[in-house]
Amino acid sequence: MRVPHVFALAVIAATLSTISLLAQEQEKKVNRSDLPSVVEKTVAAQTQGATIRGFTEEQENGKTYYEAELTVNGHSKDVLIDVSGAIAEIEEQVDLASLSPAVQSGLQAKAGKGKISKVESISKHDKLVAYEAKVVTGGKRSEIKVGPDGRPLDHEE
Repeated sequence: MRVPHVFALAVIAATLSTISLLAQEQEKKVNRSDLPSVVEKTVAAQTQGATIRGFTEEQENGKTYYEAELTVNGHSKDVLIDVSGAIAEIEEQVDLASLSPAVQSGLQAKAGKGKISKVESISKHDKLVAYEAKVVTGGKRSEIKVGPDGRPLDHEE
């Protein structure tokens, strides 16, 4: 018996959707009082002068992380902390105009006809690894990334 194309495509789409959901990291909101003490020490140091928007516990690739969502001097800053209290990643909002011409043109090239609405620097283990921008194209939202030099990334950060 032959399966109609439409049915086969629906099954494939449902399977891919399920796989995508399973692959995504899981996160849940937590209270500051729920943070392990070593994570709390890092949070205390990172939140000086900041407004705390909230905390989440995340599972990524089988590892647990805690994220502190902050506002610093009017811009967003998210600090991802591992269970040992070490900072794994910082995403911090930056002004597009403050970036080098190479980064600005790299982001605009990837955005195409889309409008860049927000740019963040991404640092891992105290090293700038990428810039990420939110883009709106024809009412649809997406994200783009370029390296610290404005060039396309060899792999996703």
